[in-house]
Amino acid sequence: MKTDEKPKTVGKLGVLPHKVVDLIDYQADAVVSREILKAKTGTLTVFAFDAGQGLSEHTAPFDALTHILDGEAEITISGKTHQVRAGEIIIMPANKPHALKAVRRFKMMLVMIRS
Repeated sequence: MKTDEKPKTVGKLGVLPHKVVDLIDYQADAVVSREILKAKTGTLTVFAFDAGQGLSEHTAPFDALTHILDGEAEITISGKTHQVRAGEIIIMPANKPHALKAVRRFKMMLVMIRS
């Protein structure tokens, strides 16, 4: 790349390598999020949950893949609870009730596919 060229922008980060776990920081007693990509076909968002924090039961109209980047989450889907740890993924199917709670603080990447 020539030195006077700017990196191409794709989403909010440009075309550069990033450690996903470092894209967001924990905040005390909070759930924080950062949208990385947003398109008609889906979104990519990273979240950080402090210990004990969570999202109450809800549904989404699209399938969502959750990748735990750090820590441990309790994810309940259609009444069944799953312990999901760093390095693991779980799919939350469209229109199925689900909730998330931080067993200990955790970070996750959420990939929502609209179809």
